[in-house]
Amino acid sequence: MSVERQNAERARLRWRCRRGMRELDVLLVNWLERDWLEAGPEQRAAFETLLETEDDRLWAWVTGQKAPADAALVALVVRLRDSVHE
Repeated sequence: MSVERQNAERARLRWRCRRGMRELDVLLVNWLERDWLEAGPEQRAAFETLLETEDDRLWAWVTGQKAPADAALVALVVRLRDSVHE
């Protein structure tokens, strides 16, 4: 993928990271900026799935109140949660 295409894709995703909750915005944008370029296809697909998830459900996952059923989503949510402490 060309650099221009990667930048356009990240800009599109950055826009989708805008949520109704500032805390979610920060977590999602931080992952996008820090991990997207190095992420494999499964992680990228999981991230796109997170972006399609309702805020209240996503917040419950991130705070550990509930867990997603999909293993790739679980791994990504754990990474998002751990990134707060980095």
